[in-house]
Amino acid sequence: MSLKDSFIYLSLVIPGKKSPGQNVDVFLRPLIDELKHLYDEGIEVYDAYRKENFMMRAILLWTVSDFPAYAMLSGWSTHGNLACPYCMGDTKAFRLHAGGKPSWFDCHRRFLPPSHLFRSDKSGFRDNKSVPSSVGPPPELTGWDLYKQVFNISTVYEGKLYNPKIKDPAFGKTHNWVKKSIFWELDYWPMLLIRHNLDVMHIEKNVFENLFHTIMDTPKTKDNIKARIDVKEYCNPPSLHIWTKNNNKYMKPKASYTLTKPEVLEVCKWLKKVKFPDGYASNIGGCVNVKDGTFYSFKSHDCHVFMQRLLPIVLRGMLPKQIYEPIAELCTFFRVICSKVLHIEDLHKLQKSIVVTMCKLEKIFPPAFFDSMEHLVIHLTNEAILGGPVQFRWMYLYERKLGRLKRTIKNKARVEGSIVESYLVEELSQYCSLYLDSTIKTCVNREPRNFAPNILYSSSTDSRLSIFKHPSRRLYDKGGKTMVLTDKDMHKAHTYILLNCQELHDSGRLFDEEMRASFPNCYQVTLDKKKDEEFAKRLRVYVLNGPENAHLRDIAHGPLTYVRSHKGYLINGYKFHTRTAYHGRVTESSGVYVKGAICNEHESDYYGLLDEILELEYHSSLGSCVVVLFRCTWYDPIKGVRVNPKTNMVDVNSKAIGCVDDPFILASQAHQVYYTPYPSKEKGLKDWWAVVKTTPRGVYELAEDDIVVGDNDNEDVEHFLQENERIICSANNEDLLPIIHEETNVIDEVDDVNDDDNEEDEFEDIHSDDGDEEFEDEDSD
Repeated sequence: MSLKDSFIYLSLVIPGKKSPGQNVDVFLRPLIDELKHLYDEGIEVYDAYRKENFMMRAILLWTVSDFPAYAMLSGWSTHGNLACPYCMGDTKAFRLHAGGKPSWFDCHRRFLPPSHLFRSDKSGFRDNKSVPSSVGPPPELTGWDLYKQVFNISTVYEGKLYNPKIKDPAFGKTHNWVKKSIFWELDYWPMLLIRHNLDVMHIEKNVFENLFHTIMDTPKTKDNIKARIDVKEYCNPPSLHIWTKNNNKYMKPKASYTLTKPEVLEVCKWLKKVKFPDGYASNIGGCVNVKDGTFYSFKSHDCHVFMQRLLPIVLRGMLPKQIYEPIAELCTFFRVICSKVLHIEDLHKLQKSIVVTMCKLEKIFPPAFFDSMEHLVIHLTNEAILGGPVQFRWMYLYERKLGRLKRTIKNKARVEGSIVESYLVEELSQYCSLYLDSTIKTCVNREPRNFAPNILYSSSTDSRLSIFKHPSRRLYDKGGKTMVLTDKDMHKAHTYILLNCQELHDSGRLFDEEMRASFPNCYQVTLDKKKDEEFAKRLRVYVLNGPENAHLRDIAHGPLTYVRSHKGYLINGYKFHTRTAYHGRVTESSGVYVKGAICNEHESDYYGLLDEILELEYHSSLGSCVVVLFRCTWYDPIKGVRVNPKTNMVDVNSKAIGCVDDPFILASQAHQVYYTPYPSKEKGLKDWWAVVKTTPRGVYELAEDDIVVGDNDNEDVEHFLQENERIICSANNEDLLPIIHEETNVIDEVDDVNDDDNEEDEFEDIHSDDGDEEFEDEDSD
């Protein structure tokens, strides 16, 4: 319920064109008074289940906000060298001499184990500097420790507003407190383990933008001329140092972690062609300009999908191995931390591995790359251990709610009034909808996206076999065509249905025992072949001699001659299209994978493309029963599938076709994937496609083998990509191979910023005395 839009309330609208900043506590005064009343005395409410009144008490669990609002609510400034609200005054951040901004470069080795090799490395991090084993991470302060720090700090809601010009002399040196937050008035506030959440959404977005723009060498790169000056001052790699020519122009050699212009153009062409399944992501190809190789307008969710799924595919084969692997580990970290279901043992391992990953990145990128956003990544795991899954603690829901409210503004001169009026109308309509008949379509009983109800029978009266009960629905009710399968295909389809019917498993075991008794020295492959050929015939004998069951008797006689073919189907929370049905579409929903019955240490799934969707009807004395089958083209599971053990990325060979004699699967067994070729021209990636498994909407894993499909009443809840399978992320704790910044002939010569950049020679001119373009801070979102 907490994820539904109807339960996100608009409780306060602060008038004015500007944010109140630290003075927001003045507006929070009524809220704090009500929270005190809820905790101390409670309010009398009615229990509709027990039909009686009771005193309800409540507490404020935590706040969810972006990083600038974190400072407004907590009182700890998120700017400067002490921006981290966890490390606080014990951070090792410093201000770059040329860049002029705080940097968290070489601040993460202290989080490593005391005996780790990175601690004694004097050349890979800050020049001639090691971290002794006695230096550990900053202590974790309790709520009471923080309360002692803010006890004597003034508040802003007792008649005197916050003035940023009047600061404590120790501010920015030993602490970053600017006020005592009004939330400390709550008696239980010091006892909470998490008071203010770090927003994973904005952290991931900013980390991705820094990483992407630096690798693609766009104008927003962190590897600019000032960053190279700082590299020369703080770091060891001489290949990244700049030098000055006689005409006072800076010469900046290309780094090995940046792509060349031809490679960037290949990435642009690849993004323009990539297609996702329906509801997976927006059209990222619309954010790319192929002509000049530029990128623009990446939304938060675009960055979310790109970081977790596309970036490892884009960079594979284009960057050296020792640079690519730490980036892939960072992408896998966000996939794990953003999963719908979290496992505590995995999070404890992840908490150690992410520190190693950040240290590897410090050996690759310049100090200017590591701002507060990159540093906050190492604290996300601890918050996940304490606070649970991220969908309850990130800003996606509230940002979308705020965006919806802003779009309701009709009168620009009365912004607040427009928002309040439209919100009240929406709230009243939802409240009244609760009292309408369930047959009337309202915002309360709106059908979720890709929802496939089984409306033929009720669960209490349905006596059909389990194979007929799986909820599914045709995508086009009036579509489809009638066709006749060949005898060979009909036999294969019917046999596959019988072997996967739960009620016939005992008959299958009985058949296996008879075969082994008749052919004791026969191989298992031969027995399986005989089972495919003869099980359907033997089943009639088993059913006739077995207990009376009308459904088993009818299914043993086989399906009707005519089958129904369709172009699309909704099942398992997915929308499937056949291969020929998506031509001209922006989406592609024909990728299929099936979990294998035998698991090994490599890969047990089968991957293919959907060719046909068939409805096989079995005539029964109790009614009409239909089984939905997918006919697919399968890739060879042995020669055509490979798995990277470090990144867990799965590839299929587009030319290795297998399982020709077994093309059918039950639609209920199908899961959706999409395939994409690699933009790299590396020989080892030719003809290989990356496999990306998608997550159905509204499906949650509540236990190891318990999958539940929710009945969310708002389709917007399921717009955010989250993993539904368990992912193991572990960084190699061994020392990283030396980062070799290759000497290339590509050198950037810094000259006038107005010069044309379309020349593809080895020099690029920028003025030596022209400063970097100042970009907005990472926490500006």
